[in-house]
Amino acid sequence: MTSASTQWARLLKNQGTWVGSFTQVSPTGEILQDTPSEVALIPLNEGNTMRQEIRKRPPGQPPSETVLEYSSLGRGVLFCETGAFSQGSIQRSPVSEFGAELGLIHGSDRLRVAQVFPRQPTLGSLTLIREHLAGTEPTPRPMLTVDQLIGTWVGEATTVFPDWQPQRSMATRLEIQPGSDRAITQTLTFGNSPSIQSQGQLVGSTLRFEQGSQPVTVLLLPGGASTTFPTEIQSGQPLFLEAGWLITPTLRQRLIRTYNAQGTWESLTLVTEQKV
Repeated sequence: MTSASTQWARLLKNQGTWVGSFTQVSPTGEILQDTPSEVALIPLNEGNTMRQEIRKRPPGQPPSETVLEYSSLGRGVLFCETGAFSQGSIQRSPVSEFGAELGLIHGSDRLRVAQVFPRQPTLGSLTLIREHLAGTEPTPRPMLTVDQLIGTWVGEATTVFPDWQPQRSMATRLEIQPGSDRAITQTLTFGNSPSIQSQGQLVGSTLRFEQGSQPVTVLLLPGGASTTFPTEIQSGQPLFLEAGWLITPTLRQRLIRTYNAQGTWESLTLVTEQKV
């Protein structure tokens, strides 16, 4: 059973000072700006309060610092066992800003992606945050390419829920095959459910999957990262936001925040998969 205390313990897996940068990326994948950053997560009060200090040094501008202290987690936040987390909108509405941050953690490295839809059905801004714990060396990871993803990935998906019902795990299998003319075929199987097959078209560093009720765009990013989002949100259809991270050539994690057809946040799923 997931509880407030379990969630807080998972937050504590993020404690430390994370050094890195906030990279602004256009919705088509162009790097716009890179801002060096330092984010400290400091437990206080015997670990019952978290102090968060966010320092940014934008090029050519004075540095900024934001300090937050909190002793409980907001309704839009959920953590997985690894310390991976997502925070964001609990309800999509066409008249308000919508979006989420998705964070993955592995060893002394952390990868976060923030997607924002500003009162419109298409992505407005994207931030890629690559961090490592102070005092450690960042693991160099190249820009993600489709070639690195071709093959069969087998793993496990663990889903946590905002209403704290028991988490669920199931086996996953993802096959990515190249087609003709920069096309990609993806076959995804969760547990015993029937496989879902989709075809994407590679345009620059972007994969576009146009079939289905909610066409999606996958952006291939620096640091082994990828992010998936609706190409244009179709109201009345379920949707998901995803961050992916190729940690090693044969180990990948994906974090998926799912919304139902009414636009209500339903779950957060962490997939850890190995290339076979």
